[in-house]
Amino acid sequence: MSNLNFIDYVKLRARSGHGGAGCLHFHREKFVPKGGPDGGDGGRGGHIILRGNSQLWTLLHLKYRKHISAENGHAGEGQDRTGAQGKDEIIEVPLGTIARYAESNEFICEINHDGEEVIMMSGGRGGKGNAYFATPTQQAPQHAQPGEAGQEAWIILELKLLADVGLVGFPNAGKSTLLSVVSAAKPKIADYAFTTLTPNLGVVPYRNNQSFVMADIPGIIEGAAEGKGLGIRFLRHIERNSLLLFMVPADSPDIRKEFDVLLNELRQYNPELLDKKRLLAISKSDLLDDELKAAMKKELPSNVPVTFISALANQGIAELKDMIWKNLH
Repeated sequence: MSNLNFIDYVKLRARSGHGGAGCLHFHREKFVPKGGPDGGDGGRGGHIILRGNSQLWTLLHLKYRKHISAENGHAGEGQDRTGAQGKDEIIEVPLGTIARYAESNEFICEINHDGEEVIMMSGGRGGKGNAYFATPTQQAPQHAQPGEAGQEAWIILELKLLADVGLVGFPNAGKSTLLSVVSAAKPKIADYAFTTLTPNLGVVPYRNNQSFVMADIPGIIEGAAEGKGLGIRFLRHIERNSLLLFMVPADSPDIRKEFDVLLNELRQYNPELLDKKRLLAISKSDLLDDELKAAMKKELPSNVPVTFISALANQGIAELKDMIWKNLH
């Protein structure tokens, strides 16, 4: 997917429909000059509904829809006819989309399943016609209710990618190369920092026709949680991953320090991220011999499974897949 086409944040003005007015009407026909009240109720206004669509991966289709309005309900009519309901406005979004109010930042809902529907804004209720107010002591009410106003607010839709495995590492750690080798995804790969400017998803095939989804998150730098580099723009995508695969290149001056910096950035952004299962892959390790690997492993955290891989040389990839699958299940 082109960088320009990946949109994970949109702000729009949404308005649900107003309810239709109740009808003030009395039954009239030949030989019935003074029939009773028969004004019908107004129809409710249309809802604003979010619906999950597993075929969508971005909010691009909403980028230029700044105003979304549902249809107003129709007024009631005589002969106790209820007005038609306003047409609902259904907004299809990718799975992992969160909606919140722009002004208060209040959480509204999140969509995680295909076909899941949530009423984000309810339409206004229709007003009661004068027939509703008839009583034995007031048989000819001269009033009907107006329709209830719909809701209106600025809404923020934010996408957090749903994936089984999230790749976490500094720029140029080899994350995009790994994704391109283990899946059919074709992320941009180059030997300079921040090659990846948008998250990339790839389906990784495994044994017995099984698979899991891997997400290549744009590189983190020290201070990302405070807005440096690409800042927190993509850190939120890590929140939805079941497992975090940390990647540190073998030619790093201090592998343990680099791993600790990555952990600290996640801790500052959201401490709950540290509750997720973590794996550590030492990338670009095709030039290391077994003795050097054993020496390096002693300096690495003992509570995190570690493996040495080389995506270009296709070394350790099968072992990495086994490790991921075992920890996912």
